[in-house]
Amino acid sequence: MKKGLEKFYDLVSSFEALPTIGKKTAQRLAYHIVMNDNYSGIKISHCIENAIKNIKKCIKCGSMSQNEICEICLDETKNRNKMCLVQSAKDIFYINESKQFDGIFFVIEKLEKEEINNLKIFVEDNSITHVLFALTPSLSNDSFILFIEDNLSKYNINFTKIAQGVPTGVSLENVDVLSLGKAIQSQTKI
Repeated sequence: MKKGLEKFYDLVSSFEALPTIGKKTAQRLAYHIVMNDNYSGIKISHCIENAIKNIKKCIKCGSMSQNEICEICLDETKNRNKMCLVQSAKDIFYINESKQFDGIFFVIEKLEKEEINNLKIFVEDNSITHVLFALTPSLSNDSFILFIEDNLSKYNINFTKIAQGVPTGVSLENVDVLSLGKAIQSQTKI
């Protein structure tokens, strides 16, 4: 059946290559665009092309930006002494959506010398006194945190990390032992 539909299956393969898109979803999306909504397909292709051409990393913090410096770095209402350290620029969207952090951000994807030097410059330029690590809880990220703390040890910085434990609305029987253990260790007074 693929004979004569190579272009369709190329589109399916393109969708399937995206994170969280399985074969069935890729086929549904491709079918919808090809058979039901050509305009959306053309619009999506133009949006992708424009985003690829215009979105880049902020030269200061590594976040996504249409300009050399991102909107967060330019925002004078942000608390410049508080920094949230993330491993992916997309994490900034989720943290901003929570409206619980009023500081600035820094993205460090790999523990490479150049990124560590950029982090130190960022800390000095903004007189950072508080670093919040917003990383996925894991042993490797615990090591990541220790490495960063060690590299910033000459600065007078208070280090914290996001809490771990039981998610809201999840029954204890459905929580893994490690998360439950972290929740018990991190108990708070009522």
